[in-house]
Amino acid sequence: MWLYMEVLMGLYDLLRWYQEKQVVSHLRDKFVFITGCDSGFGNQLARQLDLRGLRVLAACLVEQGAEQLRNQTSDRLQTVILDVTKTESVVAATSV
Repeated sequence: MWLYMEVLMGLYDLLRWYQEKQVVSHLRDKFVFITGCDSGFGNQLARQLDLRGLRVLAACLVEQGAEQLRNQTSDRLQTVILDVTKTESVVAATSV
């Protein structure tokens, strides 16, 4: 019984190790779209991914937040004004 449990745990650990080793290729050719980049988690994530060399599309609610984020990042990061609660805003953001 214990042997089966150890084998299952070993297989589980092997599966987790394999999943963590998966890498998306050509990240510098891909875009990451992040909402809520005015402040908080979205802002921090956008800045971190920009530092790692990824191309980031950062959606901010107000122009002030977008401007502040543009000043702190490289040219790889592009901002767009977006209010996800308003359909017109989503349509306008997708047409950019």
